[in-house]
Amino acid sequence: MKTSAALDRISPSPTLAITTKVQELKRAGIDVIGLGAGEPDFDTPDFVKEAAIEAIRRGQTKYTNVDGTPELKDAIAAKFKRDNGLDYTPAQISVNVGGKHTLFNALVATVEAGDEVIVPAPYWVSYPDVVQFAGGTPIVVAAGPEHGYKLTPAMLEAAITPRTKWLILNSPSNPTGAAYTAAELKALGEVLERHPHVWIFADDMYEHIVYDDFQFATIAQVCPSLYERTLTVNGCSKAYAMTGWRIGFAGGAQWLIKAMAKLQSQSTSNPCSIAQAAATAALNGDQSFLAERNAAFKVRRDLVVSMLNAVDGINCPTPEGAFYVYPEVSGLIGKTTPKGQTITTDGDFVGYLLEDARVAAVQGVAFGLSPAMRISYATSDEILREACTRIQQACSALR
Repeated sequence: MKTSAALDRISPSPTLAITTKVQELKRAGIDVIGLGAGEPDFDTPDFVKEAAIEAIRRGQTKYTNVDGTPELKDAIAAKFKRDNGLDYTPAQISVNVGGKHTLFNALVATVEAGDEVIVPAPYWVSYPDVVQFAGGTPIVVAAGPEHGYKLTPAMLEAAITPRTKWLILNSPSNPTGAAYTAAELKALGEVLERHPHVWIFADDMYEHIVYDDFQFATIAQVCPSLYERTLTVNGCSKAYAMTGWRIGFAGGAQWLIKAMAKLQSQSTSNPCSIAQAAATAALNGDQSFLAERNAAFKVRRDLVVSMLNAVDGINCPTPEGAFYVYPEVSGLIGKTTPKGQTITTDGDFVGYLLEDARVAAVQGVAFGLSPAMRISYATSDEILREACTRIQQACSALR
C-alpha cells in the first residue's frame, strides 16, 4: 500500500521538526538553546486552570456540540464584539482544535483542484501545505524587508486571477511579527472590493501581542463591505499561553461555518470539553495580564533586535507584534565556517548555529523567503542574551 496523493503533496512541519530536534539534544545532555518553538514561555493564567479543574469536578467530561459549546460560542461572540467591533451569532462561530485545524477545515471545505490561494511570504509554514492538501495551488507573493514584510495593494492586485479562491492575511505575522495598520488593511480592502470572488482568511492569532502603541485592527472591522466573505480567525494559544489546550475559533458566514462543522463531525468531532471550559473562562475573564506580558515581550524584542543588528551581515527589522524576529542574513551567505564549510543557504547558516553555537533557529526557506531565519523570543531575558551572544560569536568566527 502507498500513501495517498493528498498526503504526498505536503511535508512535515519544519518548525515542529526543529522543536523535536532540540528536545532530543537536551535529552542527550547537550546544552542547546531552542529559539524555534512558537509558543509563549508564560504559564496558562491560574484563573483559566481553575476553570478547567472546576469543569472536571462538575463532570463536564462528555461530548459537546461538534464545533463548540454554547457557552464558549457566546464568549467568542462577546470577544469579537468587545475587541473588534464585529457582530457574530453563535451560528456564525466555529470552535476547532487550534488555529491549524481552523485553517484545515476552511480550506478543505471550500478549495478544489484548480483553485488558487494567495499566500504572502514570509508565511506560516502550514499555509501552503494545507492549500496543497486541499487540492489547490498556493500563489506565493514575496513581501521582503523592503516592504516591511507586508503585502502591498499592487502586489495583491497582480496576484488575483479568476481562479483565486482565498487570500490568507496574517497580522501580526508568524514568522516576522509584521502587523498591518488599519490604513494598510483599508488599502488592501479596496483591491478586494473589486474582486468579489476572493474570500479572506484573516489570521489574527497574535492580535493581543503588539508593541509601541500599535493599534490592532482586522480587515472585516476596517472594511465592512468584506464582512460576508471574511473568515476572522483567532484562538487561545498565544495570548493566553494555552498552546497545549488546542482551542482555535473563527467567525464567518453561516454557510461556511456549517460546512466546517460537517467536515469536523467526520474528523475530530468536538474539541476537548475541558479545554473549552478553560477557553470560556479565558475570554470572559480579567484581561489585564495581557498588558503585563506584552511589556515583558517588548523588553525581549528590543534586546534581541539590538544584539542581532550588532552583527555584521545580519539585518533584523523591529516587529510590531507577535514574539518573533525574522532577521535577513544575506550578508553571511558565501562566508566560511571554522570547519571549512561554505554558507550557501540560510539552511546552512541555521545548521551552523545549531552545530557550533548550540542555538536552534528555523531557516527562512521554511517560510518562503530567504536568506533569513526565524527566532522566537518567547523565553527569558537571560536565555535570550546568552543565545544572542552565542550567535554573535559564531558569526564573528565566519570568514
